[in-house]
Amino acid sequence: MANGQQAAEQNLAAFIAWSVSKSDDDFREYVHRGKLKRSEIAAECAFGKSALVQNPSIKNALETLEERLRGAGVLPPLNEAIQLTHQESPMRDREANTRRQDGQRLNSLEQENAALRAELAHAKAMLERYKLLSSFMEETGRMPR
Repeated sequence: MANGQQAAEQNLAAFIAWSVSKSDDDFREYVHRGKLKRSEIAAECAFGKSALVQNPSIKNALETLEERLRGAGVLPPLNEAIQLTHQESPMRDREANTRRQDGQRLNSLEQENAALRAELAHAKAMLERYKLLSSFMEETGRMPR
């Protein structure tokens, strides 16, 4: 089992991998009261929410990410974020990730299906060829060249 320092490094690596895999549009789904929603980040990174507060490396990386997103216009400026804490935030499309995964799975299944159809056509052609050879050998008793 990993000690605390190793677990902290693994959690930081998981957070960095998560943040790199998301686009600005993806981050818009995590906005809650002017900040990224910590509980959803922790759940997707597979560590406790406390790691976002207690691990200084993750805390700094999250603050840097939020500053970058504020600069890109994904998150509101800090003064507006304080006002948003008193307002109701819009609902996040929770099934967007599932639809994206379904689309990727459908695409891979269609590619696999096309490959199998090509393989089947090749196998049928070979079978037809060997049927002709077999019938020729039955009729003549010789192997064709």
